[in-house]
Amino acid sequence: MVMRKVVIPRAGGYDRLTFETQPEPTPGPEEVVVTTEAIGVNYADCVIRMGLYASAKEYVGWPITPGFEFAGTVSAVGSAITDLAPGAQVFGVTRFGGYSTHVAVPRHQVFLVPARFDLAQAAGFPTVFLTAYFALFELAHPRPGNTLLVHSAAGGVGGALLQLGRIAGCRTVGVVGSSHKVEVARALGADVVIDKSREDLWRAAERASPQGYDVVLDANGVSTLRESYRHLARPGKLVIYGFHSMLPREGGRPNWVKLASDFLRTPRFNPLELTHHNASVLAFNLSYLFERRDVLAEAMGRMLAWVDEGRITPLSVTRFPLDRVAEAHRALESGSTVGKLVLVP
Repeated sequence: MVMRKVVIPRAGGYDRLTFETQPEPTPGPEEVVVTTEAIGVNYADCVIRMGLYASAKEYVGWPITPGFEFAGTVSAVGSAITDLAPGAQVFGVTRFGGYSTHVAVPRHQVFLVPARFDLAQAAGFPTVFLTAYFALFELAHPRPGNTLLVHSAAGGVGGALLQLGRIAGCRTVGVVGSSHKVEVARALGADVVIDKSREDLWRAAERASPQGYDVVLDANGVSTLRESYRHLARPGKLVIYGFHSMLPREGGRPNWVKLASDFLRTPRFNPLELTHHNASVLAFNLSYLFERRDVLAEAMGRMLAWVDEGRITPLSVTRFPLDRVAEAHRALESGSTVGKLVLVP
């Protein structure tokens, strides 16, 4: 039996998304092989394709198959696994390799699909919700009643942050980039939604929380980081998990001149000023955390309980056939999408 997967031979645009076939994987003693029926698409996958994702270079290099999350049916299990059998519907995470009709992953990275989710919703769940969970509960530790500012609030991580912020008892102010995303963010739990295409972002942010924000969650990079920091309450925490504004919205290839300029304009945070301002700047990359079984087990355990209780609802899903992976990347990079994109083999 053979499997089919997306392979990126070297950095570049959409034309680098090629397909290869090879034998299906055989599970190791502690591994599970899953026949995928849905594969989550994340902005990090686009950054990998452009050759700008540090952990992809560190762990894999070229060629690489992107993809961090999947859902499907167990087709084989390793000799040491006794609590899962072929035929079970599961979803999970993998550090790269997800854009494939079959994946082999360690048992602790696979979970049973919740009754409230279909496979596409399950495939789009773990990466964005784990990112949101780590940002809020491992780094920011908000208290009930705190006010959060969530950039890109109608996207995958932003939508997850709104839901988890509500569970944490926080007031959330969501920022969206176009009017069609306002109701999406509101439905996900935002108490206030700022449409920066129609009003000045930071004036609106000041009106929404004159005393500043206890936590600001920002994946934009240079376009908002400086002001995100300036609008913290005292004490306050800025959590950084991406740099989207430094990368192209069309064309699929980075503008190296702009990238260099944005790098030079990215704020540097001085420890003396941080202390004086009583502020913290925190950052992380989820792909470096997959070995942390304790964090993964705790986060997924808590969030799947919230799913069962109806406190977390699945994000809206837009499906693309696996053959149209380039179209999915193009759509995600445009900034026009809401919720999650998934590939269907």
